[in-house]
Amino acid sequence: MRTRSGRAAAQGAAADISANGGGGRHRAEATLTGSWLVLGKDGRLTAYARARTGLLRWTQTRPGGTEWTGPELFPVAGLTDLHVVQGADTYVHFLGRRETAKGDGPATVDIVHAIQYQTGRPVTEWRSLGNPHKDAAKAARFGIPAGAVSAGGNVHVLVRNAGGGVMLRRELAGGKWSPWTDLKGSGVQDPVAVVAHASGRVEVMAGGQGLIMRWTQEKPDGAFEQAPTIPLSVLRGSAVGLETGPDRVTYYWTDPATGGVVAHRPGGWVVPLGGAPAEGPVAVLRAPLDGYDCVVLAHRDVEGQVVLAACGTENEQAGVWWAPTGERGVPALARDAYGRVVLGVLGVDGALRVAVQRDEGGLGLAPSVLV
Repeated sequence: MRTRSGRAAAQGAAADISANGGGGRHRAEATLTGSWLVLGKDGRLTAYARARTGLLRWTQTRPGGTEWTGPELFPVAGLTDLHVVQGADTYVHFLGRRETAKGDGPATVDIVHAIQYQTGRPVTEWRSLGNPHKDAAKAARFGIPAGAVSAGGNVHVLVRNAGGGVMLRRELAGGKWSPWTDLKGSGVQDPVAVVAHASGRVEVMAGGQGLIMRWTQEKPDGAFEQAPTIPLSVLRGSAVGLETGPDRVTYYWTDPATGGVVAHRPGGWVVPLGGAPAEGPVAVLRAPLDGYDCVVLAHRDVEGQVVLAACGTENEQAGVWWAPTGERGVPALARDAYGRVVLGVLGVDGALRVAVQRDEGGLGLAPSVLV
């Protein structure tokens, strides 16, 4: 299986497209990371995309419905990358990498953060979390943010630094932020994978040069300790984690040697899942199917088509079969107000399409709806 052709497909999916919103025409890019399709406390779904001029948002008009509003534009200049993460309180956090032109010199790079507290409500002001590097050349190499929100509501922001290690900045009790902390590491590929456990602990995983690095907490909101490295290779930017048991994460990534998806729980074996994904992580979702606890996976293949699969949770070795959906673009997965699996796809034409699980059971999807 090839990975080079996947790179071309990813570039095609990230091409500029036009979208209406905010009283004008905006150029959007389907390149954000994290959970860009989320369920709010009121039962409505929201989808996000990154534009060159800021954040785009589509909002479901009623729980479980087929009508949506948007896209709306929330401006933020210089946004090069955007990561979306939702906490247990359903607040949606946006972590961006921003470049600001500064005369004839190099652009200033910082990490910015904003919050959406309720579905369909305004996004807060974008607050700068700064950059730990004082040297301009190093600051320009500061990487792509990823993050998680602990069960206590504290935001954890992880970024690869100029030296190839991982930097952490997190929100403390009372809304204050800690200074940037160096978690060490070497040759880290960004963005890293971050998982918030239901117990309150947060776990971080990063691919390196032929190895995997992990950082874990002994207690919620405690200090991070680096776990022993694992001699496995990860295609850059392909890793994602999902809690599949109490304080237990299953990681999924693309194997650079075969071009296929694999699953791995630290301490266990690597399980090949097949597929031929383009660049970027597989979308993963834990959901009951016909009364069984399952993991649903979706990815864009090297030809640009979205394919879907499911397996028993932590039972990948029983086999995974990928089925084409007929959609082309970047996929995301969520559950709606009725617990149904929802597939969102941001197409190369910039349109958002949404397909919902049929009521007769299994993982069959109804025809997609153009939003």
